[in-house]
Amino acid sequence: MSKRVGFVGIIIEDRTKAAQKVNALLSEYGDLIVARVGLPYRERKCSVITLIVDTTTDELGSLTGKLGALEGVSVKSALTKQ
Repeated sequence: MSKRVGFVGIIIEDRTKAAQKVNALLSEYGDLIVARVGLPYRERKCSVITLIVDTTTDELGSLTGKLGALEGVSVKSALTKQ
């Protein structure tokens, strides 16, 4: 299976509950991540993380599935067509 470039958008609704778990998963999948931008939105008590990834659909599905299973975490992703 060939790798493709894409993005992952992550919203952490409660930083105190989920941030450590999200960071642990991102470290576990660090080889897939090309770039990461994270912004704490203190006024809303949430965080937004954007990842640029170079990965297969299976690897991306594994990462986003684990992230999405965490309480208070929303995830969306997309990959290039080729």
